[in-house]
Amino acid sequence: MKPIIATPSATKEYVSKYQCMAKKGYGQNFLIEPGIVDKIARYAVTSNHCAVIEIGPGIGALTQFLCRYAKRVIAYEIDERLPQVLEDSLSDCDNFSLVMEDFLNVDVSSVVADWNQKGYDVVVAANLPYYITTPILFKLFESRAPIQAITVMMQKEVADRFHAGVNSADYNALSVITQYRCEVTPIMNVPRNVFMPKPKVDSRVLQFRLKEPRLNVEEEKLFALIKACFRQRRKTILNNFGEYLGNNKEKAREILGQADIDPVRRAQNITLEEFLRLYEVSL
Repeated sequence: MKPIIATPSATKEYVSKYQCMAKKGYGQNFLIEPGIVDKIARYAVTSNHCAVIEIGPGIGALTQFLCRYAKRVIAYEIDERLPQVLEDSLSDCDNFSLVMEDFLNVDVSSVVADWNQKGYDVVVAANLPYYITTPILFKLFESRAPIQAITVMMQKEVADRFHAGVNSADYNALSVITQYRCEVTPIMNVPRNVFMPKPKVDSRVLQFRLKEPRLNVEEEKLFALIKACFRQRRKTILNNFGEYLGNNKEKAREILGQADIDPVRRAQNITLEEFLRLYEVSL
């Protein structure tokens, strides 16, 4: 097996050899702690017949361990400098393939269906930069593809919003919509000092497992309602929901009463099940 990539010495060697310094525009930070990379890979690979879709392999630090535990690893990358690096760093990984394409342009359902037909469970793993985290995750969620698990490292403050519970400062529309779609499990915190270059913030790894869609729920309408209720956090649910109903506060008060929600509460104090109840009685 090739030397472990996720070490300071190996990372410096590849960066120097191929002149591939981390690009700030791509949000690149290379992991240099093998224990952390190993743990992420172990969580990401959920069965002994997994095909892993990795988004943004970088120089292959996580990829190397994914290849160790999964049957196949298919990585999507946009940095044209990296194919040559990965050909070298992962030269002993015969279960790895690289696709040079922006993952936001990929037909996720088609890709997952192809691998399912070949007999693989499909999971997703990624170390995502801040600017692309939400678009990538929502693309995966909205695809409704049968993905077994999505294991993602992201900026800690973003992770905190995805995983936030009701009544917490981080709980917002993103929290509610994500938790409607997924079971969200925190895996581990990742300190900033295990990256090269060192970012200004810590990271966190979350795992998402998609829930079965609820019958008789028009998600666009549900999500619009949730977003409207959080539009101005300091306002009561009565005020925000009233604005959503065309500034009809009396109708809002009536519907909130039918949903058994106190109109003086705020959105950050409303549970997912209560939002679903509000949606149902407002139809």
